[in-house]
Amino acid sequence: MMLPGVMIASLEATQAKGELKLNMNEIVDECKTFFFAGYETTSTLLIWTVYLLSKYQEWQEKLREEVLKEFGGRIPGTDMLAKLKLVNMVLLEALRLDGPLIAMEREALEDMTLGNLRIPKHTHLVMPLVIMHRNKEYWGEDASEFNPLRFINGISKAAKHPNALIAFSIRPSPCICWWPTLLALILQRFSFSLEYKHAPADFLTLQPQHNLPVVFKPLNM
Repeated sequence: MMLPGVMIASLEATQAKGELKLNMNEIVDECKTFFFAGYETTSTLLIWTVYLLSKYQEWQEKLREEVLKEFGGRIPGTDMLAKLKLVNMVLLEALRLDGPLIAMEREALEDMTLGNLRIPKHTHLVMPLVIMHRNKEYWGEDASEFNPLRFINGISKAAKHPNALIAFSIRPSPCICWWPTLLALILQRFSFSLEYKHAPADFLTLQPQHNLPVVFKPLNM
């Protein structure tokens, strides 16, 4: 059952029990949120990953070798994506360097103390993810460089703090399983390159300011 059907069925079930939690307008809003969060973030991360692999051709070849070795021309299932070690490392590094979200905002639900800072209830806090993900204190002197191998032992050991990568909050993104699949399908069929001056811009998500003119070449040519 598709997402709208699941929520409508849940609405009908809670109505029957007199425990209404979401009305129809709220369900429509939730569907809009799922579409934006699922489509926009996935496509944006894929754009920046293609950019990085076009810039660092040696990594594009490494990933293609891994994908072809594990799957050949077959479509990888989500249960088999754990085999793509290098693909996942590159995606995490792309997420760190050029993640879709520029910043994250949270509201304090109660009075609290963070270090030496007193934060009153209902204070809105903005976390600058771009700065945090390039902080040399946590990521080392190469914090601004493309180095997927920093994730060779997993996310929690990639930096000096286990939660240094918080591109979609501490919890993993629910759409993360689609990223390796999409990238694997591209690598199986195409090589790609580009001539592009890096000019990212904040359009709610991080986007190429002047588009991203990628040249794709079928591998069977």
